Amino acid sequence: MELSHVAPGKATVKKQSSSLPLLSLTLGAFAIGMTEFVIMGILPNVADDLHVSISAAGQLITMYALGVAVGAPILTVLTHKIPQKQLLCFLMGLFILGNAISVFAPSYAVLMGARLLTALTHGTFFGVGAVIASSLVAPDKRAGAVSMMMAGVTISNIIGVPLGTFIGQHMGWRASFAAIALMGVITLIAIVLLIPKLKKETPVSISKQVTALANPRLLLFLLIAVLGNAGLFTIFTYITPLMVEISGFAEHSVTWILVLFGFGVTIGNIFGGKLADWKLMPTVLGLYAAICIILAVFTFTVHNQIAAVATVFLWGTATFAVFPGMQVRIMSLAKSAPALASTTSHSAGNLGNAVGAFIGGTVITHLSLKDLPPVGAALVGGALLLTMICVLLDRKYAAKS
Repeated sequence: MELSHVAPGKATVKKQSSSLPLLSLTLGAFAIGMTEFVIMGILPNVADDLHVSISAAGQLITMYALGVAVGAPILTVLTHKIPQKQLLCFLMGLFILGNAISVFAPSYAVLMGARLLTALTHGTFFGVGAVIASSLVAPDKRAGAVSMMMAGVTISNIIGVPLGTFIGQHMGWRASFAAIALMGVITLIAIVLLIPKLKKETPVSISKQVTALANPRLLLFLLIAVLGNAGLFTIFTYITPLMVEISGFAEHSVTWILVLFGFGVTIGNIFGGKLADWKLMPTVLGLYAAICIILAVFTFTVHNQIAAVATVFLWGTATFAVFPGMQVRIMSLAKSAPALASTTSHSAGNLGNAVGAFIGGTVITHLSLKDLPPVGAALVGGALLLTMICVLLDRKYAAKS
């Protein structure tokens, strides 16, 4: 992959032709969102069919997250000489293969291997896709373009994951992965037909890519991504028992609460991109502050059903509104290796997912379910504090230059 093909914000195609190429990236994000999250809805089916425990089947989720966190940057570096469009095709090919293997996996070990293969494509696709999306529009529209691509993930949580779960529960869990593989085929065709040929420039060496990641301000932003996602997944991992045992909802009602959360996520993703294009760092700073307040309020509203649902919606909106700005900022801090930086941000996010799930489990074991919201607020508060430090460093850097 030639990471310097297109500097973020440098348009190489006519602006009016950007919608269809962005749509192909959105389709890819939709398919990846399905394969990441649908396993949660069909976990008992997988466990029963492969004769493993639920906890063992749960490791399919953990290993996927670790595959993204560890494998994605490595794959990005190893493929640094492949042009971006060809790399997207290669990644979709691996994605289709991984899900096809899942369809026919004869054992738990084979399915685990297929999930790891699929996970490798996750972060690299979003990393390269974010760079391409940024290159298709004017500089002041980059965050909006990234948010349009990421909308595929949020829409998959509203439509794709419930549909995939329904298919898996009624036609067998293997049918869910078959549907996802089909989505991969559609995405591959769309990439071939719709992504334009991008301007070719001298590829960045591996050493320069790795050096670009050593930027202290970039590393600080990656830590912010870890803390922000940890705050999210400390609560979200255990949202079902929280809503059932503390808020008093029937278990089947949680599905609709999650759909509402998904709508909030989609709205936040779209408007967060527009806000970040307007004022990037103030947007990131303000949104982290808003999330802290919302989670602090959630500590009390979780005991009232109507208030709890409203808070969950606002939480989803604010949490995902911050992502487009974070993505663009991370790419801008590693101008010589934007795709690797973008991929690494997804690795950091998935590390945060795993950390948050662990912290949430520890809180439940040693404290209680109702203590999850304040702990999540504290983690996001850490992200807010580091963002404030980043703003001060930016001012100091600007004063020197």
